[in-house]
Amino acid sequence: MGNIAVANPLIESDLLIEEFGYDDHFHDHHHGDKFAASFVTHYIFSQDHKMIAKQFLITGMVWAIIGGLMSLVFRLQLGFPEESIAWLQPVLGKWISVDAEGIGKLTTDFYYALVTMHGTILVFFVLTAGLSGTFSNLLIPLMIGARDMASPLLNMLSYWFFFLSGTIMFASLFLSTGPFAGGWVAYPPLSALPEAMDGSGAGMTLWTVSLVFFVVSVLLGGINYITTVLNLRTKGMTMWRLPLPIWAFFVTAIIGLLSFPVLVSAFFLMMCDRTLGTSFYLSEIYIGGQALDHVGGSPILYQHLFWFLGHPEVYIIILPAMGIVSEVLSVNARKPIFGYKAMVLSILAIAFLSFIVWAHHMFMSGVNPFISNFFVIFTLIIAVPSAVKVFNWIATIYGGNMRFNAASMFAIGFVSMFISGGLTGIFLGNSTIDIQLHDTYFVVAHFHIVMGVAAFFGMYAGVYHWFPKMYGRWMNGTLGKLHFWGTIVGAYCVFWPMHYLGMAGVPRRYYSFDFYGTFAHFDGINKFITIAAMVTFAFQLLMVINFFYSIWYGKKVTEQNPYKANTLEWTTPIKAGHGNWPGKLPSVQRWAYDYGKDGREYIPQVQPMGEGEEESH
Repeated sequence: MGNIAVANPLIESDLLIEEFGYDDHFHDHHHGDKFAASFVTHYIFSQDHKMIAKQFLITGMVWAIIGGLMSLVFRLQLGFPEESIAWLQPVLGKWISVDAEGIGKLTTDFYYALVTMHGTILVFFVLTAGLSGTFSNLLIPLMIGARDMASPLLNMLSYWFFFLSGTIMFASLFLSTGPFAGGWVAYPPLSALPEAMDGSGAGMTLWTVSLVFFVVSVLLGGINYITTVLNLRTKGMTMWRLPLPIWAFFVTAIIGLLSFPVLVSAFFLMMCDRTLGTSFYLSEIYIGGQALDHVGGSPILYQHLFWFLGHPEVYIIILPAMGIVSEVLSVNARKPIFGYKAMVLSILAIAFLSFIVWAHHMFMSGVNPFISNFFVIFTLIIAVPSAVKVFNWIATIYGGNMRFNAASMFAIGFVSMFISGGLTGIFLGNSTIDIQLHDTYFVVAHFHIVMGVAAFFGMYAGVYHWFPKMYGRWMNGTLGKLHFWGTIVGAYCVFWPMHYLGMAGVPRRYYSFDFYGTFAHFDGINKFITIAAMVTFAFQLLMVINFFYSIWYGKKVTEQNPYKANTLEWTTPIKAGHGNWPGKLPSVQRWAYDYGKDGREYIPQVQPMGEGEEESH
């Protein structure tokens, strides 16, 4: 037994510490002395969950900048179609076509490639890996009282599969035929026929390979998160004492494990259609007047497989943000989270229902109307647990002694975005209304607010709140508040007008409206949206500057628990080593939200229960 403990120093329990006397000194000797001098091992191929969290975060930030810049380029096309963008030719090369008069325009193929890459990058690389990968890695061991993840090696591999996935996707941008341009949902036949368009060739192949590696990353991470939460909780940390972020990360990992493999199966059938002449998704296709041999397939099959991942993916993105917001609001309102068990049960309900609503994305595809009714009912029902969370957040804020810092402001902004974006989802969840709105800017506005911007707000709240734990320094609070106001005003200026465009029937995915007199009077709104998008992006660069400046020059953290919070991550040293706690692991005595109880502002989880005291939840 002693040999087993030595071989697995990262998963020691209190029992092993007491029995064998292992502590962080042992772990530092085992790992630190051998590798401390190695930059590569410490910063690149690290197995410390905190360093891996930073890798996910910084990589996600790089991808967010790339994806954001892409959106600005195609917004230039939509907002100012009459203006020359020849000045972009040194960067974009042949994707800017310049006529004899020197007027430069974005080519149609590259416009659709930009839209496709923007969606792919933001949904998968930023809001899935960047958000869940960062905070699941950072907080799960710290909040449950574990030395590290169950398998630090698999944890490291999950990041490097993500990095490999991103490298392949980035490489596809430099193909002579261009990256994939058939939309981030990759519907056949554009995705299943290499000859359909330039981007359907090598660009589509690299896109598919990239996302398969991405799924490997998600599965490795998810297995680790689930195993760690179930097996490595410290003494006294029952499931009903877990902080809400851990419940969110735990359930998110389960959703990912069940849904992402379905996407791989969809890609496998697609590659068979592309390379082996099969007809899973194709039937009676003509290209250049010539009939292809594909007969008997259906693109609807792909839609079912894709959206069986695609709708749970929405909650893979938003649930971690919900958990982060719950924690940040409670800590900064100095109040217990309202309805803890209701919050947990709503997370579980959302996870279950997310798997039986996927076809509300397919109301326009010709599915049986009676089947649509089933999906309408459950789409509207899933609003109930979401509403429970919203009411509980508001109740937590109400009457609290709120500390208005950047983290709490972004958490409140998340609630605002989730309400305003979620309400428009009730429109789209009704198949009758969705048929009118589906291919319009109303859908763009809805999912960008409720899934995109809201998730970013949750991520920002987490970054500002736990930055002192990650780097031992503070981000600049004034710049953080400026970032918040610029982002929330800018985001509403970008996406709120799109609802009106959608209700007026303006279609999405169009390269230009020059040929449609019907939409000519919306030119002013498109210009306004484009300018707002540029200003909003500038505020995100302000956050990036603040982030990287603060890593080296931010004000140093001088208190172990600067927020006067209850959770275990604030019981570690200011700059915790690999292993998190020197000596014994902490022992948990109560739930995570004892604020304002018995005349005490806060009561950490490690404080024993008083005589006659009962758990508050």
